[in-house]
Amino acid sequence: MSTSGERALDRRLTLAVVANLAVVGAQFVTGLAADSLSLIADAAHNLTDVGALSLALWAVRAGRREPTGRKSFGWHRGSVLAAQANAAAILVLAALLANEALRRFDDPPQVRGGIIVAMAALAAIVNALSALLLARHTGELGTRSAFVHLIGDAGASVAVGIAGAAILITGGNQWLDPAATLLIAALLLVAAWRLLQQTAEVLLESTPAGMDSADVTATIMAVPGVESAHDLHVWSLSSEVHALSVHVVVAGHPSLEEAQRVGTAVKAAVSAPYRIAHATVELECEGCVDDGGWCAISPAVLSREAGRLAR
Repeated sequence: MSTSGERALDRRLTLAVVANLAVVGAQFVTGLAADSLSLIADAAHNLTDVGALSLALWAVRAGRREPTGRKSFGWHRGSVLAAQANAAAILVLAALLANEALRRFDDPPQVRGGIIVAMAALAAIVNALSALLLARHTGELGTRSAFVHLIGDAGASVAVGIAGAAILITGGNQWLDPAATLLIAALLLVAAWRLLQQTAEVLLESTPAGMDSADVTATIMAVPGVESAHDLHVWSLSSEVHALSVHVVVAGHPSLEEAQRVGTAVKAAVSAPYRIAHATVELECEGCVDDGGWCAISPAVLSREAGRLAR
């Protein structure tokens, strides 16, 4: 993404964070005033939007920070740690909301359906407008995740609004308020579980989702001058930044300059299609053998080279 594109995305994400945070505050206050647990639950659900948007904003800004001696890969993992903390908080919140909703089923309080409809409509509109702000920037995984989150939460707010409208029109059916709360609690649990899975994959340095190691190897093997490739590792520094290391056996007996050209071609081949931001390519000659865990020079080649140096 260009610098101007990053600045535009930064502004849009900041605006979306502020707007959704305002909605969360308004829903929470009016939820207390209307004695509506579903509004409070929807506020909690929209708070997950704020978390998703904040993480996307963090990723954009962290990508501009220079690495340091102590943090040679920069600050990319910070967003992953923040996402895990966010997921843990969502799990606790969902459990508390579900418990309160089940308690209210026995004796549902009289809620004010008009306030529920108004605030749910406001939340749905803000979610939809925030998603529209990000629609042009969904090429980045973090931003795309926030976009999908906003669309889903707009739907959840519509569901709360329908429950509020039913209560307002019928003057009863107060059970719809805790029922809508249980629905939102379930959505929160699903969101938290997915977030924990995604962050765990990054921290375990698993192969990024949607990427096949065999495909990466095939791409490397297709580079002219590459005889074989092994000991391939692909992992994520964050949801946006991928890294790779691989041992490449160069065909024939190339000079150092020729071998370096092959290594540069390998990095170029994997960079764009697999979003590899950092690649380490270990170049080897035909004398290298793989002993199962690392590449070693074969004894015959070592003996030959030792004799040559002795002369």
